[in-house]
Amino acid sequence: MKKIISVIMFLLASVSGFAQEAAKKTFWEDPFNSPMLPYYATVAFIGIVFFLIIIVLVILIRTLNLFIERVELQRAKLTGKEYVPSPSWWEKFSQKLNDSVPVEQEKDIELEHDYDGIRELDNHLPPWWKWLFYGCIVWAVVYFFIYHVSDSLPLMKQEYDTEVAQAKSSQQKASAAQPQNAIDENTLVYTKDEKIIERGKEVFARNACGSCHANDGGGNTIGPNLTDSYWIHGGGIKNVFSTIKNGVVEKGMPAWGKAMSINDVRDVTFFVMSLQGSKPAAPKAPQGELYKPAPEKSDSTKTSAPVK
Repeated sequence: MKKIISVIMFLLASVSGFAQEAAKKTFWEDPFNSPMLPYYATVAFIGIVFFLIIIVLVILIRTLNLFIERVELQRAKLTGKEYVPSPSWWEKFSQKLNDSVPVEQEKDIELEHDYDGIRELDNHLPPWWKWLFYGCIVWAVVYFFIYHVSDSLPLMKQEYDTEVAQAKSSQQKASAAQPQNAIDENTLVYTKDEKIIERGKEVFARNACGSCHANDGGGNTIGPNLTDSYWIHGGGIKNVFSTIKNGVVEKGMPAWGKAMSINDVRDVTFFVMSLQGSKPAAPKAPQGELYKPAPEKSDSTKTSAPVK
């Protein structure tokens, strides 16, 4: 038994080092290549074994009780006595828990109250109910002393405020550790930066944008075609960036600026712009107005997207 436990502990410990790597990609995205597969397989195996052991124990106990019952029945026949089956452990436990009076003994607890033929019995409260009631009283006293007298533990409001403060502190530390480039959508200029476009493609797929616009940008029943020159909310890098960032809630387009970083919004915008003129498998009919970009003018105030 000790060897089995040692093997199980070794299997669990052997995959703990992959936890950080597994966090990059969820188990359900690629279960067979996930480093957490041995961990989940081990846990599932232990659960199945435990379940089978419980079933085997139940069957063994039922079989043992059946043999005991047959032996007692044969003994009663030999002695000429009437066989009365012994109550099971559950029946004994239930009787002790409820302290109920059998129906054949109810006359012993009858009161002299009679209402239209309905007689009252002197039943007591079940022990489990009294235990629960006494436990609630003890818990109330302990709770009052800990939270309101000694102030040993914080109240719910204090605990909430503490967790919010910790979350804000963690967010500030994370932001400081990974500073983002400041992006001004008014001066943003589209360039065919392969690194940004490739990151935007990953963000596009990770956030399931293809469920509305198709993976190749051709559009479907919900979302419009992103590969043609027709735009519902205006074309060009600035309008596309604004639409992705602020969303169009009434048409089912989320405000992705609230769910992703400004860099991710920029990357997705560049990826969408890179789809212009591509050939999707099943392009949706044009929607909106035709957008023709204005001729580019040399302007030293315009800046290209910074690469992080």
